[in-house]
Amino acid sequence: MLAINEGTERVSIPSRGISGSALKLIAIVTMLVDHVGAALIEVGILCTYDWPRFTLIMQTDRGMFWYQVDTVCRTVGRVSFPIFCFLLVEGFVHTRNLKRYTINMFLFALVSEIPFDMAFQRVYFGFDSQNVFFTLFIGLLVLNGLRRFQEKEYVRLLVIALGCAAAYVLHTDYDIFGILLITALYMLREDRRKTCLIGGLMMIYESFSYFCSGALAFIPIWFYNGTRGKIKLKYFFYCFYPAHLILLYLIRTFVMRL
Repeated sequence: MLAINEGTERVSIPSRGISGSALKLIAIVTMLVDHVGAALIEVGILCTYDWPRFTLIMQTDRGMFWYQVDTVCRTVGRVSFPIFCFLLVEGFVHTRNLKRYTINMFLFALVSEIPFDMAFQRVYFGFDSQNVFFTLFIGLLVLNGLRRFQEKEYVRLLVIALGCAAAYVLHTDYDIFGILLITALYMLREDRRKTCLIGGLMMIYESFSYFCSGALAFIPIWFYNGTRGKIKLKYFFYCFYPAHLILLYLIRTFVMRL
């Protein structure tokens, strides 16, 4: 059993629960479903980048059908981000080499940006939004600041504010909300009940237009058993993220011809 302190209580999570690798697979699959909706349906079929054209498409039965399919994809996809944030905090707390961890996050943010822009903005270089690795990278910097200045609350608040400002200015995926979620999960990391409660409430707010589905991420998180799992996925997500974005772009361009 894995015992988790909760104030004066101890909540035991079965060691047979969900491993870190299993959590990562859940996040990857739901992210893929989300991006199928965003890259293939929204950008490809519905042409959401062209408002007049999108309006005309939505007046057809075909348009309404694909809009409903997209809603399902995006609803499922809300589950992925909070799991990635939770795993980021776990990685930060347990990594033996924070410098390498942070550098890897930054390098893959750079590597993933062109595939991200191609998949979602139809350009090779776009500045309207930046990929989720930048959000996670900024989150790591914030966590490092929180650790370094544990006794200086005003400095910690400044670190959080600077992280939120950076995410907002750079238009990173989930921007300010993403940094606040990462911060909350870190501050509550020793109390699984509060982690799931506060994180769930935050995701209800963020995914309200998608039936509050983001809160469902905290069901598998609750059963996380603190182990990595038998399947080693240390660098799988790093590679999968840009690779699947390129694949979605190629499918939309050369298979769907959109």
